[in-house]
Amino acid sequence: MLADARAFALRAHDGQMYGARPYSWHLEAVAELLAPYGAQAQVIAYLHDIVEDTAVSDDEVNARFGPFVGECVGLLTDGPGATRAERKAQTYARLAAVSGPSELALVVKAADRLANVRSCIADRRQRLWEIYRHEHRAFRAAAYRPGLCEPLWCELDRLLAPDDIAAATDG
Repeated sequence: MLADARAFALRAHDGQMYGARPYSWHLEAVAELLAPYGAQAQVIAYLHDIVEDTAVSDDEVNARFGPFVGECVGLLTDGPGATRAERKAQTYARLAAVSGPSELALVVKAADRLANVRSCIADRRQRLWEIYRHEHRAFRAAAYRPGLCEPLWCELDRLLAPDDIAAATDG
């Protein structure tokens, strides 16, 4: 299923960009962070933006990859909203209510955010880094579960704690 999810996502995101890179770069970065958490986490990683950013529907994800993967992808998909703040508030409310096996979506979300923050630092995209830093408290309150994926959270907390992006790149 992992190879199928990867190929399906790469086709769906073909032609999209992640900053100056092909979108596949972001998907691969998230999946790589999730290698210690198993193949199912990596499947969800490849699919985490597919409903939000492509023409693929949630029904198609459910039919092709099963209801559990579909549920997790749905949890990670921002709904409609006039602003980023509105969309994220809806997503964070959903994430805060997650428990049980579906907490795997929270691991994927932490890896996605970490990949985004690493990219901001590497590419010196300070405005986007500041957005992530501003959202971090609410994001952590919604998505963090003690013991679930501590290495991801430790790095994310460290990268978003400095007073400026230059300090984050010095550590």
